Amino acid sequence: MSMRLALLCPGQGGQHAGMFDLARADARGAAFLDGCGLAPLLAAPVEEVLSQPRHLYANRNAQPLIVAAQLAAWDALREELGAPAVVAGYSVGELSACAIAGVFAAREMPAMAAHRARFMDEAAAAAPDQGLMSVGGLAVEAARACLQRHGAFVAIETGDDTLIAGGAGPALGGAATELAALGARVGELPVGLASHTPLMQAAIAPFLRTLSQAGAETPSCTLLAGVSGQAVADGAQAATLLARQLGQTIQWSACMDACAERGVTLALELGPGNALSRMLRERHPQIECRSLADFRSLAGALSWLRRHAG
Repeated sequence: MSMRLALLCPGQGGQHAGMFDLARADARGAAFLDGCGLAPLLAAPVEEVLSQPRHLYANRNAQPLIVAAQLAAWDALREELGAPAVVAGYSVGELSACAIAGVFAAREMPAMAAHRARFMDEAAAAAPDQGLMSVGGLAVEAARACLQRHGAFVAIETGDDTLIAGGAGPALGGAATELAALGARVGELPVGLASHTPLMQAAIAPFLRTLSQAGAETPSCTLLAGVSGQAVADGAQAATLLARQLGQTIQWSACMDACAERGVTLALELGPGNALSRMLRERHPQIECRSLADFRSLAGALSWLRRHAG
């Protein structure tokens, strides 16, 4: 299939009870889920985790679930799609992106996501009452200045007037009040830790040690680094940047711009959810964007890609 395709791998927030349904309906996707060792990584049996929101949104479970769902879908699609032109991951989705680019073995990534979640939970335990909130409708620099006044941080830049903020609960609460007074929209996110802020600093070194033991390879396609939007040069750099993004702002706007700069014409979000495809479509409307969440089957997604392959 000939196209300039970008694959987008989202992070937490869009997981749901049916997030494995498309992959399970495909023999290759189902085989990946059976063989990736997911069950022992979770706090309860898989079906129980999927059916109960308190389990589904718990960081320990959410990260390996999301990576397993994305890579199972990719295992089902990759034979027909071939290597993408560009692959980018948002937060924990960057682990999936690295696997798609051949940096790490795909079947090892749910376990790596579980390690990541554990290190982040341990960092959060040292500074409890923290989290993330969405901010929209205010220029990023104005919002950043407000967050700084309250001791909070920009965790992810998602647009010219949208971002995800992170920090301690009191800092976010104070910033939310001022941001609302400035006309911004704010909303608490179902993530109980301040990902991509200095509050995760303690998680960086142990995660880098774990990544360094996984035998990282040079990317086989263009892999965008979340912290910069630039292409990753080799496996060692990929591991370093994956660890750094735990405590550093993710530049998702830069990643979207890099897709456009590299001539991407089609983008498929591997889910769960459709936030990344929506953001890319709004920022670069010339790129045809869909999420697997928009389709009833993987065959439906492939049919859409064929129609737009040109």
